[in-house]
Amino acid sequence: MRISPSVRAALVPDENPMHPDFTCIYLVGAEGQQSLTIDSGEAIDRYQWFLRGYLAAVEKAEIAIATITHHHSDHSGNLKWAKEFLKADIAIPWNGRALLKGRIPAKVDTLKDGDVIELDGGARVQVLGTPGHSVDSFCFYIEEEGVLFTGDTLLGSSTTTVWDLALYRQSLKRLLELPNLTVICPGHGKIVNDPRERLEMYVKHRDMRERQILGVLEGGGAVSSWDIMLQLYPDIDKRLRRAADNNVRSHLKQLADEGRIKVYPGKPRRPRSAASVQRDVEHARQRDLVIKQAKKLETEKRRTEIRMQENPPTAEWSEPPRFELVGTASDAAR
Repeated sequence: MRISPSVRAALVPDENPMHPDFTCIYLVGAEGQQSLTIDSGEAIDRYQWFLRGYLAAVEKAEIAIATITHHHSDHSGNLKWAKEFLKADIAIPWNGRALLKGRIPAKVDTLKDGDVIELDGGARVQVLGTPGHSVDSFCFYIEEEGVLFTGDTLLGSSTTTVWDLALYRQSLKRLLELPNLTVICPGHGKIVNDPRERLEMYVKHRDMRERQILGVLEGGGAVSSWDIMLQLYPDIDKRLRRAADNNVRSHLKQLADEGRIKVYPGKPRRPRSAASVQRDVEHARQRDLVIKQAKKLETEKRRTEIRMQENPPTAEWSEPPRFELVGTASDAAR
């Protein structure tokens, strides 16, 4: 899907309620030349096959650099794969290395706010530090074409989750001040063709949630974030309740930092025994080994099936049928 002269989008259908409609992979640069990819999906086959198929059938080009908008695995899961199979250089946020442990190759480049990635064909991709959804969230901007890549800072089909609300509000304000903004390419969901209106809606939405939270607290008494969430989101998909609770907590933290609410510290449960924790760790390790072995067996099965096409079916015949012409070839052709 073409977005602008230098930008194409590969929208991968997604059924995860946290990823409405699509998980989006973007390719930037002149067609037929090495390009930049922004995000590359989870480390599962369908994202890898989708991207490889798209590159082969549509791009007919290679990826020179693979980068990400933030460390979450649905955006960064394929960085090692992109290095190994696509031979791409990997570029990550300057503060993302520890967050990406196990998902990046040994050698990576780092990006910081204010950097510019210059691509063949003239595209200039500005790097914008926009923390809030996560500590390492980046947006990327091609000012000449008015294309902004937001990762999960702004989604195409819903609002997003917020880690630090104060930083997030600052990031939204910065994006609203971008010159020449015409289209937003989100990390999930549909392409946004009314970017300023959508950014303003996000600002107003967070203001509305704050008023709603204060309204609940004005009812008197101390309540938990979960109880507030249930009042504010009575009809939410239950699979999104934890995410909604996290957003309520981000509002409560900012209100507490500003001295507008009083916080009563909770009482944590007693720590589990070291032996119990170790059992869970070992269980998780064994589960991961089984999953890894299953993937290996599945790959071997596919390869065996392909190899079988190269050789005669000796398992079916100790002596295969043979065929001999009766009469002449001209007789058989009648």
